Amino acid sequence: MAGISHKKRIWGWMMFDWASQPYNTLLLTFIFGPYFAKMVSAKMMAGGTGAEAAHAQAQAIWGYGLTATGLTIAVLAPILGAIADSSGRHMPWIRLFSLFYFVGAFGLWWTAPAHFSVIWALIMFGIGFIGMEFTTIFTNGILPSLGTEKEIGRISGSGFALGYWGGVLSLVIMLLFFVENSGGKTLLGIAPLLGLDPATHQGTRFVGPFTAIWFAVFMIPFFMYVREDKSRARSASLGTALSGLGASLASLLRRHSLASFLLSSLLFRDALNGLYGFGAIYAAGVLNWSITQIGIFGIGSAITAAIFAWLGGKADSRYGPKPVIVFCILALTIVCIIVVNMTRNRFFGVPLAPGSALPDIVFYICGGIIGAAGGVLQSASRSMMVRHTNPARPTEAFGLYALSGKATAFLAPAAIAVMTQMTGSQRLGITPLIALFVLSLILLAWVNPKGDQTRP
Repeated sequence: MAGISHKKRIWGWMMFDWASQPYNTLLLTFIFGPYFAKMVSAKMMAGGTGAEAAHAQAQAIWGYGLTATGLTIAVLAPILGAIADSSGRHMPWIRLFSLFYFVGAFGLWWTAPAHFSVIWALIMFGIGFIGMEFTTIFTNGILPSLGTEKEIGRISGSGFALGYWGGVLSLVIMLLFFVENSGGKTLLGIAPLLGLDPATHQGTRFVGPFTAIWFAVFMIPFFMYVREDKSRARSASLGTALSGLGASLASLLRRHSLASFLLSSLLFRDALNGLYGFGAIYAAGVLNWSITQIGIFGIGSAITAAIFAWLGGKADSRYGPKPVIVFCILALTIVCIIVVNMTRNRFFGVPLAPGSALPDIVFYICGGIIGAAGGVLQSASRSMMVRHTNPARPTEAFGLYALSGKATAFLAPAAIAVMTQMTGSQRLGITPLIALFVLSLILLAWVNPKGDQTRP
């Protein structure tokens, strides 16, 4: 550890974002999520269900799957964070959940159309997603030790920016060389590489192994340069960890700024994840986009996310995270209002000419805004959490932060699923996100811009 420079440690830490981002970009949002929806819709239509009802039901099933995964993370995140802080060890947990990430992502290869199993797909996706979320919790717990309060915003923003560039590159590689369109060709107009069979969607399904291998390769710098001081390791019982967690939870009664921020972040991160988890499925079902079109949309939104996460880190360092968070929530609320009021044939109730490109153009713009505001919002939120973190128990604090993001992680997916089933409309199914963003904005009024912990 003594031979590793502070700069290398920061770069090693940021490489986690580069390594892990493809799970969100490729699997959750732009390739596997829409593929899952198409497979479920096709099975239902083959059974006699109408197209619109099948698309809505596929969105609902995806939502219930994300709900179950979110509940699992919500229950375990603060407990495991408390254990890590009590023991002074993060790396064993990061190694364990890295394995979850790899196994879950790789397992998505076995989702061929002829033998497509909804249960298998959701379980494998859930295992990998749990791995991604928990490794994030433990790596976030290292962030407070990487710099001063003023430096944290820049480091956090740079990490997210690096991650989004990783997402862009991984998405470009998949679209150019592997994901097949309806004609069996990739975006380059060639057959999928490695002899993958487009007839059974092997090019698209390769997204699972590709994501797993990407993570394994690019986590190497993290494990090389991010080390723990083993002399600080100590034995910790579950009782000790839970006692410390209980004290932290009890402290929320007097830490009004932290409590308000956690409640606000609970709502806006849940709504943001709803946009990530359902935006591409919306494009596939409402606008009839192909996975290739969705991928191009994803490249644009990921590029804006990378650029603006870096710029947002600069703004965070200059103005602090709170005004940055407020601006992003307002932008995302406007996007949701636009999406709910747009169909293939109408825009805010105004009829469109047959074949009008306006819905496509508007949704591309909305995707850019989602990418930009979403990237900045996540970076600034991580920075704001550091300002509320006890330096002696950082991972527990980020476990609580994860709890605030996952305690109701079922809320957006469940609300979308229920609203979609009630209305029979994917478009109207998105409306609960507007309420979540507005409520989160109101709660930010009680958040101290400087946090409630003193840092150097």
